[in-house]
Amino acid sequence: MTLPQEVSVPRASSPSAHPDDDPAPDSLICPASHIFDRDAFAAELARHMAAGDEPRALRDAMVGYLRDARTRGRAAIAAAFAERPFDAGATVRAYTWLTDCLVRGPLEIAAQHLHPRPNPTEGERLAVFAVGGYGRGEMAAHSDVDLLFLTPWKITPWAESVIESMLYMLWDLRLKVGHSSRTVKDCIRLGREDYTIRTALLENRFLAGHAPLDPELNDALWNDLFDGTEADFIEAKLAERSERHRKQGGQRYVLEPNVKEGKGGLRDMQSLYWISKYIYRVDRASQLVKLGLFTEEEFKGFLNAERFLWAVRCHLHIITDRAMDQLTFDLQVEVAAAMGYADHGGRRAVEHFMQDYFRHATTVGDLTRIFLTKLEAAHVKKEPMLLGLFRRKRKMPEGYEIAQNRMTVADPDAFLADKVNLLRIFEEALKAGTLLHPDAMRLIASNLRLFDDELRNDPEAQRIFLDLMLKHGNPERALRRMNELGALAAFIPEFEPVVAMMQFNVYHHYTVDEHTIQCISTLAQIERGELVEELPIASRILKEGVNRRVLYVALLLHDIGKGRPEDHSVLGAQIARKVAPRLGLKPDECETVEWLVRYHLLMSDMAQKRDLSDPRTVRDFAKAVQTRKRLDLLTVLTVCDIIGVGPGTWNNWKAQLIRQLYRETATALEQGLEAVNRPNREAAAKRALREALADWDKKDLRTETARHYPPYWAGLPTDTQVVFANLLRGIADDEIRIDLDEDIDHDATRACFALADHPGIFSRLAGALALVGANVVDARTYTTKDGYATAVFWIQDSDGTPYERARLTRLSQMIEKTLMGEVRPRERLADRDKLKKRERSFRFPTSITFDNDGSEIYTIIEVDTRDRPGLLYDLTRVLADSNVYIASAVIATYGAQVVDSFYVKDSFGLKLHSRSRQDSLERKLRAAIEQGAERANA
Repeated sequence: MTLPQEVSVPRASSPSAHPDDDPAPDSLICPASHIFDRDAFAAELARHMAAGDEPRALRDAMVGYLRDARTRGRAAIAAAFAERPFDAGATVRAYTWLTDCLVRGPLEIAAQHLHPRPNPTEGERLAVFAVGGYGRGEMAAHSDVDLLFLTPWKITPWAESVIESMLYMLWDLRLKVGHSSRTVKDCIRLGREDYTIRTALLENRFLAGHAPLDPELNDALWNDLFDGTEADFIEAKLAERSERHRKQGGQRYVLEPNVKEGKGGLRDMQSLYWISKYIYRVDRASQLVKLGLFTEEEFKGFLNAERFLWAVRCHLHIITDRAMDQLTFDLQVEVAAAMGYADHGGRRAVEHFMQDYFRHATTVGDLTRIFLTKLEAAHVKKEPMLLGLFRRKRKMPEGYEIAQNRMTVADPDAFLADKVNLLRIFEEALKAGTLLHPDAMRLIASNLRLFDDELRNDPEAQRIFLDLMLKHGNPERALRRMNELGALAAFIPEFEPVVAMMQFNVYHHYTVDEHTIQCISTLAQIERGELVEELPIASRILKEGVNRRVLYVALLLHDIGKGRPEDHSVLGAQIARKVAPRLGLKPDECETVEWLVRYHLLMSDMAQKRDLSDPRTVRDFAKAVQTRKRLDLLTVLTVCDIIGVGPGTWNNWKAQLIRQLYRETATALEQGLEAVNRPNREAAAKRALREALADWDKKDLRTETARHYPPYWAGLPTDTQVVFANLLRGIADDEIRIDLDEDIDHDATRACFALADHPGIFSRLAGALALVGANVVDARTYTTKDGYATAVFWIQDSDGTPYERARLTRLSQMIEKTLMGEVRPRERLADRDKLKKRERSFRFPTSITFDNDGSEIYTIIEVDTRDRPGLLYDLTRVLADSNVYIASAVIATYGAQVVDSFYVKDSFGLKLHSRSRQDSLERKLRAAIEQGAERANA
């Protein structure tokens, strides 16, 4: 933290100190005279005074001078900071110095020249203090300027005039000024009533004016306000901290963290400073080491985190030219570039930057926990009365004891004599149902060097580690604490690269290590029977029994290969081949773990990127899985992996896809691959439709069941086929019939269209839906034997939810107008397919593949690229213009990335086997993607 005495502080009885009495600091990012030339300011003021300027003219001229000086000063700081982008301390001090000069100048002009008082009375005294962050000497380019105007007694008309003139000048300088005018007694009275005021006063710093008011104020604060109220102040600050974390999402690893207010941010560090100053009256954070609250190593981590976070905040203010503390996606890229990060090792610069950010935020969290527990040990923080009265002394295993209701080590030397204790303590804490004491955590963190190959290969250590996941019902707690202390990466060194690794793609809500722990937490929840309704198949699989050792280890290692140029599944499998035996697994278990890590995305990809109504999809998946044991394990792993991505990622639609693929694959494995074929599905579908339309005339029913080709019967659920039956009944050749309704199973609105078939129908429908802002999540289109198109799209609104029923009528009307040719989609979409600024930084390489083996009768064109409004329409328009018939489209969205899979045939009903035809189509698709990207980013 930047300390008060590190910033220039004039001490004088006049309203401003002479520059000669107040030497400029020499620890700034650039020379002080480059930031603000006080001699030049004095000369300019003297020149106007000598010229006999009227007060108004003098004021306006000097405000103009100060405004230019502010611009020059900020430019000088920014230029120097760009050369030394991590030198936050010198930069923060420079902004504080500039602000000091900009505040003292108007005070001098107002007090000595606009409202001169040669012989002031005792009551006509005024001192100006910096308070809050400004008082602490922590200023970024656009930080608030909080001022306290202090007088001995009631504010006099002269003081009011000086303050008013000074404030108007500061506002004309475009400074964001917060101010209060008080006496010393006012400060004490208001500080008792409001902890925010009390905290601001704690950090007061005398700037200029009547110097004797400085010790008078501080003596009164310490003697009459702060003394004896330490416990109350701490409780207030901790409550404030908890509420702040709740508002910021309650997690350290949020996608767009707030560097000031977020968990592990600057405000947490400031809270430590406030509390330590309030209790121990320290002026420097380094004094906390002498008090035994931090070790030298911990304090070094504290300083590194502070410098990094302040550097980030300063860059944010400079880049946005405003008070901005939120690291939004677009700004993450810009700040990473400003701080000199570069792409390397298969990862983007922004991902390396955010990994460092999260590691520093973790350090802040660890130090906060240590500090607060030390306070509790000193009985400064209040303990709830009932907790103290009824707390029972727990029986602890030998070598451990309870301190402040947390487990700690009785004898550190005896503890460290057996290296296995570094793991055993986590198991004992789980058994006892208690948290680890910070002293124990510090002991572990400072002895990570003891995690060597001997310990990693120790059978007892292997047993303990597996039992942490398998036996005590709360693997999340143990793994998260191990990870925070560095013990997880010490025991499994291959895990270290993914600690705090951020994935810059919007889809993943957590860092890789936190995602892994979330996955294991989900697995434990399923095992405890807490998710039976949401996850019936996964719950049944675990209840019937699987190899839990294999499942937990596979989940722990499934993303361990991330962050490198190679396919993380392939690399992860290679790592698992080495790690699994080291964790004590048998050879056959190691083989299964390796397979699960290698193919942990297979089920998710098959379910979300392929048409499950095509029998080849299920047969190919069954061939890859081979056994029911692997299917069960992969299903549970897939469910946990998707849920572990973040809130809202798992939904009814994904659940339905996974369940359908699981059931049909299980059938294929048990009854043979031929059990999954179109004739079987067609017969069952027709039988179900006849039952659903039992009130129809038999002739009409025969017409309906005879008019569709086999893919139609295999590809749609019965309720959707009922809708189409009603839409087609009596339809005219020039008629367009639309049915919109919510489909709970898909978490979407189902849009069914029946109209005369013609080339490009899929593209026209996609354009109509894009025009109304609908997000297509799945689509199928079929042609009847009598020449009608039956197309169904599952769509969501901009919030990713089904459309409200009240909006469906208007939505239907707008779609119909587009289909009737009254609106041209491409022209109208030109102004609507723009990406928001914060979303433009996401980059995904475009991949286009042609698969003639994944379906019996279609070519599958898979387009993997950056998602944007209107993309589906652009792609389908290219296919339509190329005389390619689209039978179905499967859309899988992963944050800002989308994979569109089109099942297509040429105009003769054949697959696209020609290589030249494929190359031509790929060039046209890429051109459409690039042109659309240019429009979206314009």
